[in-house]
Amino acid sequence: MPRRRCLPSFAALGLGLLLCAGPAAARAPGACEFNDAHFHLTNYVQEGPPVADVLKLMGDRVCRSTLFGIPLQQTWNHHETGDFAPTYYLEADAPLYYYSFVDAIIAKEYLALPPGERARLDPMITGFNPADMYAADHVRRVLTLYPGVFTGIGEFSVHKEFVSPKIAGGGATLSNPALDRLLDFAGDVGLVVILHNDIVRPFTKDAKVRPYFDQLTALYARHPKTTIIWAHVGLGRVVQPVKGHVAYLEQILADPQMRHIYFDLSWDELAKYVVASDETLRVTAELINRHPDRFLFGSDVVAPRRPEPYFAVYEMYAPLWARLTPEAREKVLKGNYLRLFDEGRRRVRAWERANVPAAGEAVR
Repeated sequence: MPRRRCLPSFAALGLGLLLCAGPAAARAPGACEFNDAHFHLTNYVQEGPPVADVLKLMGDRVCRSTLFGIPLQQTWNHHETGDFAPTYYLEADAPLYYYSFVDAIIAKEYLALPPGERARLDPMITGFNPADMYAADHVRRVLTLYPGVFTGIGEFSVHKEFVSPKIAGGGATLSNPALDRLLDFAGDVGLVVILHNDIVRPFTKDAKVRPYFDQLTALYARHPKTTIIWAHVGLGRVVQPVKGHVAYLEQILADPQMRHIYFDLSWDELAKYVVASDETLRVTAELINRHPDRFLFGSDVVAPRRPEPYFAVYEMYAPLWARLTPEAREKVLKGNYLRLFDEGRRRVRAWERANVPAAGEAVR
């Protein structure tokens, strides 16, 4: 595999989050390489490969994986794009709207698998509007209709670059009681939560210019019983590392009241910040090595049909994996996923046995 070109350094911004990718590290025969904490089966028009094909892509390289769709549907407005059918939110100005049927799609795909293959997947509920006080009721309804299937909720977004302004009816906010009600319910049930929220508005370099971070940490503090994974550590396509980014992460990591908060390293848009220079790699590796229990790897690939895009982010991070201690690398790539999602499975199945009438053999 040819070596990728290094991206410009963002070391001056204080975040070690970038890299130049080489080939994946060698592995022992039959040993899987990672668990995937962030995987989208479907895209923004609810299309994707059969989950059986995804398991073939996983092969013996991926042990376990989350499984979720995208909660938003891109509108095809013929007056705007004509016969061109947009499949991504950047391909049209027409609004996005919440598509609740995505949870039924995920459940159907999962339940079509043999039990042994289901064990490798952790389906997540996404088809709710986090600005709606009924969001928690939607999650309860899905658990009741499909006992034995879901492990968590998400990935869902509150503030997300380019996406939030396009949502029909307006986007969510971190102070909306609907979000608190949703996270309270997730904590009571044991559902693992994957939350996307930008650390700042796009093109902002100071986290205090727009108080997303303060609002986000206040939200985290209000829900100590809920396991929350902060997707992409708050970064994105144009949401770059803010000055002192690591210090903001350390503020969460050092707070004993936020031991329930974790960070995923998913998305190539995050990896570009991690692997840009030797300095950003160093700072990132040192942060993870200090807190190896709090980070998880995820691909954040969307509806892949070939192995190359599926494994691209994992391979892009190769220089970072090389800088982690063996203990930290094992936890980030495998152990933390198993700890969080196994406990999520256990708690959700227990809740279903207590709350879903006649769940029967579906809840094991």
